[in-house]
Amino acid sequence: MKLSIVIPCYNECATIEAVVAAVMNTSYPDKEIIIVDDFSTDGTRELLKAGIESHVDSVIYHERNLGKGAALRSGFKAACGDIVLIQDADLEYDPGEYPKLLEPILQGKADVVYGSRFMGGEAHRVVYFWHMVGNRILTLLSNVLTNINLSDVETGFKVFKRSVLQSIDIKENRFGFEPEITAKLARMKCVIYEVGISYHGRTYQQGKKICWKDGFSAIRCIVKYNLFK
Repeated sequence: MKLSIVIPCYNECATIEAVVAAVMNTSYPDKEIIIVDDFSTDGTRELLKAGIESHVDSVIYHERNLGKGAALRSGFKAACGDIVLIQDADLEYDPGEYPKLLEPILQGKADVVYGSRFMGGEAHRVVYFWHMVGNRILTLLSNVLTNINLSDVETGFKVFKRSVLQSIDIKENRFGFEPEITAKLARMKCVIYEVGISYHGRTYQQGKKICWKDGFSAIRCIVKYNLFK
């Protein structure tokens, strides 16, 4: 089965080369790499055009900053693989863990796999307490309304059968993508698996972008996409 790896990217000059190298070095034999640059202004675009673009299958350049959800929408549209994997461009998630994420789908058990930061015994960098609390609250609220028992709804490490993604109309442009996609997958009765992953969290000084405003937006999206079709 062909694997499409979608890398949404915004102002990741410090990490994009390392991420792409790590993705290229993964052992999965049949893969395509799609990068979506969401109008970076820190030199990321120049790096992509100068040395990375020729080594990957596709680079999509947004003409203005639209948000992570919009970048993923562009990447999903371009994907040709049977399986689609989201790889953030900031090195928080390890491409070396693709085999464990892909296994439930390759074995025919799952339609979707979430990489959970809150289960399993993998290494985690200790960062922000209130981010953890916020993630737990959002996951609980999402679970209450979807009636599924995820441990990490906000994880950025997700894998889908492309046939599943093709049947979902993604509306959210920013980080609201995570609760939106979860609500829609639950409504479709998709088989979702979780696997424990390592997590190498960044600080704001290192470029972390999500903030408290995105938490309130996530609550809005959880309510909207679970209670209003």
